[in-house]
Amino acid sequence: MPSSAVTGRVVAGTGWAEVCEYCGCREVPPIGELMDEHTALVDQADQVRQDLSGGNPSLARSRLAGLVADLERHVRREEDGIFRALRVAGEFVDEIDELEGEHRDLASVIAGLEVESPDFEAQVSRLLDDLAVHVEREDLGIFPVSVVTLGADGWEIIERAHDAYPSFLLDPAVTGPPPPHDEESTCRRSR
Repeated sequence: MPSSAVTGRVVAGTGWAEVCEYCGCREVPPIGELMDEHTALVDQADQVRQDLSGGNPSLARSRLAGLVADLERHVRREEDGIFRALRVAGEFVDEIDELEGEHRDLASVIAGLEVESPDFEAQVSRLLDDLAVHVEREDLGIFPVSVVTLGADGWEIIERAHDAYPSFLLDPAVTGPPPPHDEESTCRRSR
């Protein structure tokens, strides 16, 4: 059974949102939602890569713009939700600082992308590699520890953030069937 409305729309019997289940944190709805967003972001990144390698830079730029918009919304949900909750609890603050630093680094790289640059494709590839590593750090690190660390006050902080910033996966354009997905999940992917 899907853990949330977001998960229900993402998995919908397709296997598209397969992520590791070693700790069961996916069954906690707010964590499952963030992991679903991660899966969608990594899938969007794969589509950008395919467009670039397939000689379709125009479509790649368009998809990259969509990925960036979704990433910005996702980052807001994380930082105002799970990261704030862990910070208030005084738990894993150094790790949260590092992850927020990675968010800033990704935003800086995005802001510095120059579409007309001869190394645009290489810049985008490095950005997407960094995003994949970051996603895996959260999925395999901070998300599982939050499940066993946070109390009721922490989950309330997360719920308020998720209410204030709904998942991009709930947007009408996203609620249809997911794109075909042949690659392994983010938990098993190594780049």
